[in-house]
Amino acid sequence: MVNQITKDKINFLKAQYDALLKTHSRALKEISIAEVPEMVYNSNAIENSTLTLEDTTDIIMRDIITKGHDIREIYEAKNLAVVMQDLLDSQNTPTSVERILAMHKKLLANINNKIAGRFRVHGEWVRIGTHVGANPDFTPGLVSELVDRYIADSQNYFLDKIAYFHADFETIHPFVDGNGCMGRLLINQQLMNAGYPPIIVQNKNKYTSYYPLFDEYRKNNKYDGFTDLFALLLQESLNKRITLLTKPKIISVSDWAKNNGVAGNSAANKAARQTIPAFRMNEKWMIAEDYKPEENE
Repeated sequence: MVNQITKDKINFLKAQYDALLKTHSRALKEISIAEVPEMVYNSNAIENSTLTLEDTTDIIMRDIITKGHDIREIYEAKNLAVVMQDLLDSQNTPTSVERILAMHKKLLANINNKIAGRFRVHGEWVRIGTHVGANPDFTPGLVSELVDRYIADSQNYFLDKIAYFHADFETIHPFVDGNGCMGRLLINQQLMNAGYPPIIVQNKNKYTSYYPLFDEYRKNNKYDGFTDLFALLLQESLNKRITLLTKPKIISVSDWAKNNGVAGNSAANKAARQTIPAFRMNEKWMIAEDYKPEENE
């Protein structure tokens, strides 16, 4: 689980974020809107979409569709962007079974309307690698229990609650299709409902930093790996917003490293571990130009 040092870092960043929210709420929302293509690209790429970040941005932001792309992938990008925009417009709406189904209906619109907006029913089994999703006869009840547990839990740290929900939701795999994207949407729905900005689970690291966490949960009932991952991504998201709204200029971490006599691989590791206030934009690590490394970093 998240240690106290990390909790203190998140609390420190959250206090700065909340202060900015009072005077820069529109700017903060614009930052979230601007990163929707990146979020959509990564989430769909985790599900093996062939669209690039540039393709995804063109489809979502410019309604430009290059010939040769599968029509399903185009709808996947468009639909996921629509649902994410809905979340940004209604951040205070709590998690509920009804909302999950409404999100899924939009996510699969024009892809497969027969299964959109409903859980798996009798005979609709799903398999992900060697894992078989929950018996469809019990899927609605399992999701309802998971939602009730999440809502009723007032004891655990908010990231632990979100991590458990994500691990169990994906283990249940309640839908015929769209489970992965729905699970990541719900992470952000729950973060924003708790007053935090959304995060982006990165496709690039899925085989080392994401997929293995599901195996750990299913084998050992441990979900702390998800808590740790979400804590890093949340710090990155907070650092991004604070930096963009308070610093005059941002540069790449590689340029920052050269300017400050820091080895490039060391700077990249510091960024990934969030021991420096770096963040990714268009798959590139960035940081405030005037950030000065501390001696203990």
